[in-house]
Amino acid sequence: MASAAGIQCASPSITRRRGSLAPPRSRADAPRKPSRTARCSGLAAPSKSRLFPFPPDADPPPAPPPPDRSLSAFVGFKPLGASPARGGRVRASVARRQLSTFAVATPSKKGKDEPKRSKVEIIKENSDFLRHPLIEQLATEETFISEDAAQLYKFHGGYQQDDREKRAFGAGKFYQFMMRTKQPAGTVPNKLYLIMDDLADSHGNGTLRLTTRQTYQLHGILKTDLKATFQAVIRNMGSTLGACGDINRNVMAAPAPYVGIKPEYRIAQELAKDIGDLLAPQSGAYYDVWLDGEQVLTVEKPEVVECRNDNRFGTNYVDSPEPIYGSLFLPRKFKIGVTVPGDNHIDFLTNDIGICVVMKDGEHVGYNVYAGGGMGRSHRNNDTFPRLATPLGYVDKSHIFYAVKAICCAQRDYGRRDDRKQSRLKYLIHSWGVEKFKSVVEQYMGRAFEPLADLPPFEMPTYHGWNEQGDGKLWYGVHVVNGRLRGDAKKALRQVIERYELPVRLTANQDLLLTDIDPAWKSDILATLSAGGVKDASELDAIDATSIACPALPLCGLAITEAERGLPDVNRRLRDTMNKVGLPNDESVLIRMTGCPNGCARPYMAELGFVGDGPSSYQIWLGGTSDLTTLSKPFADRVKEADVETFFEPIFHAFKTGRQANERFGTWVNRVGFESIKKAQEEYEGLPAAAAAAVAAPAAAAPAVAPVAAGRLPRVMIEREAFEALKAYAEKHNTTLTDAATAAIMKLKDQ
Repeated sequence: MASAAGIQCASPSITRRRGSLAPPRSRADAPRKPSRTARCSGLAAPSKSRLFPFPPDADPPPAPPPPDRSLSAFVGFKPLGASPARGGRVRASVARRQLSTFAVATPSKKGKDEPKRSKVEIIKENSDFLRHPLIEQLATEETFISEDAAQLYKFHGGYQQDDREKRAFGAGKFYQFMMRTKQPAGTVPNKLYLIMDDLADSHGNGTLRLTTRQTYQLHGILKTDLKATFQAVIRNMGSTLGACGDINRNVMAAPAPYVGIKPEYRIAQELAKDIGDLLAPQSGAYYDVWLDGEQVLTVEKPEVVECRNDNRFGTNYVDSPEPIYGSLFLPRKFKIGVTVPGDNHIDFLTNDIGICVVMKDGEHVGYNVYAGGGMGRSHRNNDTFPRLATPLGYVDKSHIFYAVKAICCAQRDYGRRDDRKQSRLKYLIHSWGVEKFKSVVEQYMGRAFEPLADLPPFEMPTYHGWNEQGDGKLWYGVHVVNGRLRGDAKKALRQVIERYELPVRLTANQDLLLTDIDPAWKSDILATLSAGGVKDASELDAIDATSIACPALPLCGLAITEAERGLPDVNRRLRDTMNKVGLPNDESVLIRMTGCPNGCARPYMAELGFVGDGPSSYQIWLGGTSDLTTLSKPFADRVKEADVETFFEPIFHAFKTGRQANERFGTWVNRVGFESIKKAQEEYEGLPAAAAAAVAAPAAAAPAVAPVAAGRLPRVMIEREAFEALKAYAEKHNTTLTDAATAAIMKLKDQ
């Protein structure tokens, strides 16, 4: 009920909150208003102990050690080698005396110039809480916005992009915009799904993109349509605020829509929404930019508002429109995921904060908390690396908001702001060590973490196919190839969702869950989707069912090579190669592909990861596990896409002949090691004659029109008009360009 929730308008000038805490009772308890140096450094409480924790003549802390690549696996569900502190409250005065930290973004000696800051930090500071110059740039007649405005646009939910394939000769970049929504736990009301589907056709490029963080991306928006697109989303139960930028991003959660059973899923999904509310920007700039200041009513739980305003431990900016973020927001993107015991569908250990619901005797008691996960890295820069989140401890369910806020504020105050490649939370924890980071977080939280609760082993469910919700209704998991909805499949899903007014859930594997389905509708839904080319779970190849890819070319400015458009062909060729060496046709290998090393599709968790490192070239990562609790490792550089078969055939043959019973590919890689696998590649002389003949026999009996053969594919040049027609056909029929071209050419054989 509204009367029981904290209610506030979007405009900071008109605010009503219920259930919020009053300001600190004693002025001595509240931090002073930050000085200019403190504001530039992103510090919330400018006490000398925090700004200058070392004497002016003290030597700076030693440089952090190089990354320990041996710590690549999630070693358990309790911290090793440490005697956990007994849970309880921490006195703020004692905690401050114990604090010994060094904020990289602050000067270590008095009298020195202000520390170096990245350009983005200055843009944020001068933006009036993300308003200017974005408002002015949106009003110009140019097809693009300035670089400063583009940086601010990220916080509002998108990127300015250039379609490299639509550039006209001599005309420069073809500017357009991507918009990303925020859908905590992937929850999408029916009304919002329909408006997103409409916008894809009217203001986008005709496709809808489902992301690996349970959100939508709408590509191809022109600047003249940008404001209308945002307004349509905001006014139809959606938001994009904080979907990108140096801020808390979309909060993920295990999306299975159970009702009345498995209550831990509802708890995780509700917490995802509440954390999204807790860490949402408060200044009202979002509505000033897109709705010209029009007020939008938001409803929050009173405990969320209470935690945000609570400044007992010096976490907040006093008298600021942004009590948690201040004018500089966070040093870098910040990601949070919430899961349940045994279900690691969302890859929760890859987040800055990973949270797992803890149940005891069927009752919800608290949460295990992990911190410091992240995928992004750079080629040929060993100071950047992927990392799994580290266990911090357990907190009671009543303290989870304070734990999240404390971790966020520690990163805000001590994360690096001079080098954006070193600004993620994982690098702070790597530099400090877990115990030091944990002690600082406990100060901000006002209590100590308790020992981790026991958890069962994790696995990664796909959620595909038909499932019981628990309330007499069904939910149906639909596989979407690399998250791109287009053509007949998009239309078929629209028909089903609109006809039965179905809510939708977006998954972390770029798929859709249709929920609240009456069993009587099942046959019609299957028939409609099948007519649109949507495959049922029983028809999916085991590789395709779990593989994901980032968008990459032609829109992503960071992409080096293909991912979304390239992975379907690579998957098929890998399946052919696996079949060739005798692996069963239902053998599952978790495969992920990205067009650059930033890791948006989390390739460093895959059993087999492709990371773009050049045109049609990939770095190969091996050794992730199917439960998503182990990092893979770099195995080879610059493997050409055309050489996929010759590169992997020896590896798959060694796996086939050397695996243990029911052993998965990633587990086998870790057991035998890279040296053994490389030796198998070097010594491989092809299949024995009998095995080669067995493979050739079914191939000889294949029909005249067969799938594209594996191997190095020939390349041909075609006219632009023919290419556009081929592309339109492929999108309409939800197939690849290779399959579409092959089908068209084979039809000419008999003419």
